[in-house]
Amino acid sequence: MQINGYFQTPPVVKNLIIINALFFMAEVMLPPETGNMIIEKLGLFFWQSDYFRLHQIVTYMFLHGNFGHLFMNMFALWMFGRQLEYDLGSKRFLIYYMATGIGAALIQLGVNWIEISSLHHALITNGGTPQQLAELGQMINGVTVGASGAVFGLLLAFGMLHPNAAIFLFFIPVPIKAKYFVIGYGVLELFSGILGTSPGIAHFAHVGGMLWGYLLLRYWKNKRTIYY
Repeated sequence: MQINGYFQTPPVVKNLIIINALFFMAEVMLPPETGNMIIEKLGLFFWQSDYFRLHQIVTYMFLHGNFGHLFMNMFALWMFGRQLEYDLGSKRFLIYYMATGIGAALIQLGVNWIEISSLHHALITNGGTPQQLAELGQMINGVTVGASGAVFGLLLAFGMLHPNAAIFLFFIPVPIKAKYFVIGYGVLELFSGILGTSPGIAHFAHVGGMLWGYLLLRYWKNKRTIYY
């Protein structure tokens, strides 16, 4: 596979990185009450929360919890997004990125609804301890932030468009074909979400980004607007 303009960053990827960096700077450099307000207004809350606003299914993907969260997402966006923007064109790449990010938010909200409904039913049926009531409140008013859903959509697209491209991971001494890396990562995220490992990470949002990415790529392929 030939990487076009390997050391160049195309405009959509560049501007997405800049926007995410500016939002993070606003979160950490403005007074704490202002940073908290940014999270409260733009982070993704469950729809039963008093903090929920419809625009949050878009704005949440431009916020991050800490510098490491931002760095990993932006590095993946830069690493995989450059080639994908050349493959799809800037306009289609931006549509894909936003669609997978929004799709990830919808999947996350759906999973939250299932979890909250299950806990609420248990509380009604059996009565609830103060700890369970507190857990319900945390689930309703918990906030999701980050570009990870859209980034996982990019990983899926890279694996589908360049299945045999070699990916090097620092903790594995041999290269892995992109298709195997994407399948393995997707399965890991799915089981992590089901088993509840790594609490605080929106595993189902990651899976949702990949799912919506797959559906969108298949739709474009069936319409013969892209080929892979």
